[in-house]
Amino acid sequence: MDRNTAIGLVLLFVLFVVWVFINSPTQEEIEAQRLEQERQKQLEAEREVDTSKALLEETVELIEVEEDIKSTLPEDTTEQRHRHRAIFGPFAGAATGGEKELILENDHLRLVFSNRGGRITEAWVKNYKRSFLGENNEELRDSLFLLNNPRNQFEYFLQLRENNMMVSTGELYFDANISGNTLTFRLPAENGGYFEQRYTLNEDSYVVDYQLNFVNLQNILINDPSPVSLNWINYLNKLEQNTGYERYFSTVYYKQESRRSSYCSCRSSDTENKTGEPLRWISHANQFFNSSLVANEPFAGGFVETVMLDEEVEELKLLRSRLDIPVSQGGSSTFNMTFYIGPNDFDRLREIGHDLTDIVPFGWSIFGTINRWVIRPMFNFLFQFIGHQGLAIIVLTFIVKMALYPLTYKMLFSQAKMGALKPHMEKLREKFKGDQQKVQMETMKVYREFGVNPLGGCMPMVLQMPIWFALYRFFPASIEFRQASFLWASDLSSYDAIVYLGFNIPFYGAHISLFTLLWAGTTVIYTYYNTRHMDMNAVNPMMKNIQYFMPIMFLFFFNSFAAGLTAYLLFSNILNIGQIIVTKEFLFDEDKIKAQLEENKKKPKKKGGFQARLEEVLKEQQRIAEERNKNKKKK
Repeated sequence: MDRNTAIGLVLLFVLFVVWVFINSPTQEEIEAQRLEQERQKQLEAEREVDTSKALLEETVELIEVEEDIKSTLPEDTTEQRHRHRAIFGPFAGAATGGEKELILENDHLRLVFSNRGGRITEAWVKNYKRSFLGENNEELRDSLFLLNNPRNQFEYFLQLRENNMMVSTGELYFDANISGNTLTFRLPAENGGYFEQRYTLNEDSYVVDYQLNFVNLQNILINDPSPVSLNWINYLNKLEQNTGYERYFSTVYYKQESRRSSYCSCRSSDTENKTGEPLRWISHANQFFNSSLVANEPFAGGFVETVMLDEEVEELKLLRSRLDIPVSQGGSSTFNMTFYIGPNDFDRLREIGHDLTDIVPFGWSIFGTINRWVIRPMFNFLFQFIGHQGLAIIVLTFIVKMALYPLTYKMLFSQAKMGALKPHMEKLREKFKGDQQKVQMETMKVYREFGVNPLGGCMPMVLQMPIWFALYRFFPASIEFRQASFLWASDLSSYDAIVYLGFNIPFYGAHISLFTLLWAGTTVIYTYYNTRHMDMNAVNPMMKNIQYFMPIMFLFFFNSFAAGLTAYLLFSNILNIGQIIVTKEFLFDEDKIKAQLEENKKKPKKKGGFQARLEEVLKEQQRIAEERNKNKKKK
């Protein structure tokens, strides 16, 4: 080290000692620093306490939140599995999952399915509309849906060997697979077996091929011929403007094997227990639409029920069905069905067979037969050529009236003969004035003497009555007339309201049907032309008043009837009036009729017959009346 370097190091050390000395704190500063340090320590301790409190509060809140979350989250997976195992047995694996929608569709139907329960949750019938009244009584129409009420159920109850438990498929999630128009729902069991539902929507049809498959479930299901039952609950939608009419025609239909079809009451709640009795099909039917299950092999039995609902609720009626499904005890079993979802189209239902056409409410006995095999084919034939339902009604009316005209002619001729005897009747009333029964008895003698049958004009009316009763059921049951317009009527299957009153008249309604009003008016005109040459008082004085009172009474009766029926009755009256005028004014010769009566008077009279018996009845009534009068005089 040289001298200069040594001097520099000594100077640096001296400067460092001087800097340390100068910057060293005094005793007062040291004391003040100590006090400040103690104060800072105290503040730091307080901050630590506050922080701990805050952390403690946050921890408590977090614990509370975690407890809340735990209360809303599923249980521990193990506990959950145990719980599901206790409820669903070997199908517990399907107890959890997410609900999915799947769709099958063709030109007629759009079916929405859910994998929860493997069922249909909505059926859109594309080519038809729902009809209802708006706030201002205007008729509105929108899309028509079936099977879409959220309270509906379509589930299978599986009876298991394990603890004799009952499992509902409506609470389980099926594995879904869709291929073309076929949708398969599979419910797996623990042993590798499964329960399967397979839906296949046919092209250009309302038919769904529906198949149940039970694979390797023989050790899971109980040893019973029918360990599975279908529970079907269906809240019917209101689809028609005239809900009263629709409610009357809506119910559950069913067909027992080798027997005629039947149904629950339409007017009240009703049940039919067919447990153990084989059933071919079951149908939940509205007035014009239905959802039906038809089994290839019969159901083992079942139970059906209709429940009437308040008119104010949105649903029309509640229908319930329980069907027992036969399952073989082998390794696999299949049960095939046809699911029909659509209109009550007679021809489509007939293709399915098994008398499914019985759900079309054409009526029973002779009237249903007339509708199915006479009137319906005739209307279809006319509609093919005319192309309009209203015009087809007019043509049908004309055909019926012309077919019955020979009898109508006979009726009018009998009335003309009675009119020619009117002077004789006036003499009898003058001779036996005040003794009406004597007048009637002598009138029968005169009719018999001149060969006149007072009831000879009844035959055309008697023959037409089955047609009238048949048409009463035909128009509100035929899908072809639904929402078909004609003149002022917008729907020939419902009433033709030209005015809504805003209030309800008992037994009449809250609207005015123009067809019914015109029918009543033409009935009065028809009655006038039909009886103006007849002496109604000769037979029964009350008959004249009754004939004019009847149209008023039926005005109430027909006001809510199908417009197709009241239109038919109106056109029938118009043709009746025309036939009467033409026949009486242009075809009958009064002089010839009187001459024929004189010839009849000269002919020998047959003993017995209806007129003779009627005459005897009148004589007996006359005798009883005379005895009653004598007894009154004695008193």
